[in-house]
Amino acid sequence: MPDTKSGWDWFGVSQSQEGGEDRILALSFARCFRGIDGECVLKHLRAMTVEQSLGPAASDSMLRHLEGQRQLVSHIQGLIERGRGQT
Repeated sequence: MPDTKSGWDWFGVSQSQEGGEDRILALSFARCFRGIDGECVLKHLRAMTVEQSLGPAASDSMLRHLEGQRQLVSHIQGLIERGRGQT
């Protein structure tokens, strides 16, 4: 079956993730990162990404790589917060 998404549609959340699958995933992330160990891992991920700054000599590819890492950590944190709100 051909992909019918066009433009920026591919970037959105699929219908299946808006309902039960997203809720289950958020709850799983909340459980996974619960407790001292989970907080330790999140602190480490934030220190490596969100709190990291690159100097003026950073290349475009380095900036893009770090921004991708930041987005991933932000996504993980968002899932954890949603999962904690559903427990």
